[in-house]
Amino acid sequence: MSRALAVFHGRFGRATVYQLNRPFNMHAHREGHLIFHVGGTPARIDVCDDQWLLTEDSIVAINPWEPHNFLPTDVDNGAIFFVLYVNAEWFAPDAARTQGLRFGKTCFKRTVALDKHIRRTAALVCGAPSLSSLDGELRQLIDGCHEESWQAAEPVEQMPAASVTDFRVRKSIRLMSESPGAELELDLIARESGLSRPHFYRLFRTQTGVTPHLYLNTLIMEQALDALVATEAPIADIGFDLGFSSQSGFTRFFAANVGMAPTEYRRAAKVLRP
Repeated sequence: MSRALAVFHGRFGRATVYQLNRPFNMHAHREGHLIFHVGGTPARIDVCDDQWLLTEDSIVAINPWEPHNFLPTDVDNGAIFFVLYVNAEWFAPDAARTQGLRFGKTCFKRTVALDKHIRRTAALVCGAPSLSSLDGELRQLIDGCHEESWQAAEPVEQMPAASVTDFRVRKSIRLMSESPGAELELDLIARESGLSRPHFYRLFRTQTGVTPHLYLNTLIMEQALDALVATEAPIADIGFDLGFSSQSGFTRFFAANVGMAPTEYRRAAKVLRP
């Protein structure tokens, strides 16, 4: 069974060490995403339409809102992964929402220096760090990975993330953000945004890069993660508040997007305060 070895939430985003042996559903994050293999067998990471093998010699970097999933190669024993979810505002506070955090290449080789830094930081995460020590280590590691991803990339100009320009899609995002939940009807969102269902789905994906369903799932997951680490509410109550008719339904949804049960995530999660 997949389990969390360490989970820290802070202003940087999330720093986690997972032992994973189950596949995820295709999902996305508002944050940038760095995945490092630190023990056991390799895994396959699907990002958009491409597939990458993540090993101890490579790094997978995923831009904000890029759809991706995780498929282990050893479902019996799994492997250990150090995973970072990086807030774009923390990475580049003076830039637009996601323009400051774009990686040049999805999968690139770990240099000797990066490998040492990855292992040192993963050990620090597992060692119950202080906020100041973890924040500084993460800044150096993320900066190093960002720079290496562009050195490994083809020599093209770094382009910012596309913004949502259509007012109807912006309205649909606002409506979803006001009350994200499993019971929310996307067909109703389409009508209230002034679009037919087929036009809504096509336009939303063109503008955001993801489907409305995947976008809504991301909002639900953000609410679930916040509730798990910031409150002591029972798991069943969190699920009901997010529109799930049963705790088991919420648990299945959470596990499909995080790789483990919400009880397991909460057990390991800590919040680092400034």
